[in-house]
Formats: sequence, C-alpha cells, structure tokens
Amino acid sequence: MSGPQPLQEERYDMSGARLALTLCVTKAREGSEEDMNALERMFQHLKFESTMKSDPTAQQFLDELDTFQQIIENRKEPVSCAFVALMAHGEEGLLEGEDGNMVRLEDLFEVLNNKNCKALRGKPKVYIIQACRGEHRDLGQEMGGDQVAVVMKNRPQTIPTYTDALHVFSTVEGYLSYRHEKKGSGFIQTLTEVFINKRGSAIELLEEVTRLMADTEVIQEGKPRKVNPEIQSTLRKKLYFQ
Repeated sequence: MSGPQPLQEERYDMSGARLALTLCVTKAREGSEEDMNALERMFQHLKFESTMKSDPTAQQFLDELDTFQQIIENRKEPVSCAFVALMAHGEEGLLEGEDGNMVRLEDLFEVLNNKNCKALRGKPKVYIIQACRGEHRDLGQEMGGDQVAVVMKNRPQTIPTYTDALHVFSTVEGYLSYRHEKKGSGFIQTLTEVFINKRGSAIELLEEVTRLMADTEVIQEGKPRKVNPEIQSTLRKKLYFQ
C-alpha cells in the first residue's frame, strides 16, 4: 500500500495588474504615518499600484472601497490581486472612522468578494487590519522544554462567494493591538520587513511574521506585553508576490 502522496502546488496567476489601497486613520494614532510609509515601500517593492488615503470617516471607509472596486471592474487589463490595508482604532468586528463612528469589517470585506466584484472572482484578495479587537492585554505564558470542484453534467461551474481571501489581523480576537508613537506598529513594521526581504508564499511569510512577533515583547503601561497576528484564509492556491 503506497504512502501519502505529496500535494501538487497550484499558484495564483500574478501576471496581471496588482492594485493596493490603504485607508489609515492617523487622528490620535501617533506613529501611523510610519506604518503608511512602510506599506508604501512594500507595495512598490512588490509592484503594486498603490493608493493611500488618510483619515477616512466611517462612511468613507465604505466609499473608498466602493471606488476601489469600480476601478478594478472598469480596468481594461486583467487584475491579478487586490491588497487592502485598514488601520484605525477598533473593536471586534468594527473599525472607528476619523469621525468617531464605526464601520463593520464584514461590510468592507464584502465589497470585493466573488459575488460583488466579478473582476476579482477567483483571484486573491488580501486584507491587513491594524486595529484593536478588544481590551484584553496578553502578558504571555511561560513555555516548558484552478479547478474549483467537480461539476455535474449540465450544471454551470460555480465558485463559493467567500473564497480566495486572506484576512490578517494585527492581534487575536478580544485583544489590544500596539503602536509606537514614533516607530509605528510592531505588526506593520515586521510584516513589511518580511515581505520585502524574504521569499516564500504569502502564508509562509505570515508564519514568519507571527514567529517574529511571538519573540517580541511590547512595553505598555510599564509592563511587558505579548501580541501576535491572526491569519484567516480561504485561499485555494499558493499566493506568491515575488
């Protein structure tokens, strides 16, 4: 009896245009400009056409995503990938606009899904969310020693609504996210450093980001804290930016 067979690697086609959108609330978020600069460097390195917007209101978060979607839909050449960075104060499932009002992350994610953005149907959509997801503080713990489916006859080929998305949160559900008032957030700075200087699939690079973050301590309120990103993926193939 033969043993398990190795997986055959399928990759997303990244030969088309790459578009990125960054929406960042800088109000009362010292250091966020450093994160925007780091993301801009990363997008340039990865050959993304990047748009940066500062201090959107809650409604403008939605409006800018809608505009981004229309740009993608109306573009003559194919778009291979969309990358969206969202940075603001937040709570679980919510981002706070510059006006103090909240917008649901779910509503932002839906704009580019396979149902609502045909040009990105079956193509990777990456979201980076630098925001708190609650009020918990992690003190740390000590350690001891493209075929989509088999299609039945006379049935059209379909794809699930929510595939091909990668959501990367700066912290796990219920916990605070940290940002240095001069150096920016450890998450964005680490992520951009890894994505610029390392090679591998997006998931492999994010595992490296998580490893580095886990090895780092943040001093907050005079006490050491731990923080690590959370990765949620419905990707169907390997995603490589380089």
